Amino acid sequence: MIYYERSTLATLKELLAVFAGAFEDHESYQSAIPSDGYLSKLLAREDFIPLVAVADGKVVGGLAAYVLHKFEQERSEIYIYDLAVLEEYRRQHIATRLINKLREIARERGAWVIYVQADHGDDPAINLYESLGTREDVLHFDIEP
Repeated sequence: MIYYERSTLATLKELLAVFAGAFEDHESYQSAIPSDGYLSKLLAREDFIPLVAVADGKVVGGLAAYVLHKFEQERSEIYIYDLAVLEEYRRQHIATRLINKLREIARERGAWVIYVQADHGDDPAINLYESLGTREDVLHFDIEP
């Protein structure tokens, strides 16, 4: 059985490992794991929404989303920053259920929209997101601080 919950400190750390494996990016997700204090403060924030899918006593997938409060109107948007499912648990609608759980949270909070980006060539992610929403082709730029 798979269940979905808001992340705790322990499951958030497990989720970092899921992201590291799914994205093949151990440098970003495992080389400098934040302290318990940092993660606890993050978990206490209203603008951070971490969700996990748990099966067989372990985190098998999850997402990290952020609430962005807009200035042009009194509304907020939710950005899915990361979403991943362990390979052996894919094709079981776990990602869809995580997004649907986030949709519930978004409705409760009165969010205007949920948005996410996908990389060119990541066809599974693109297909998932197209099945749930409207595609917009935009450019993404990283600007050094």
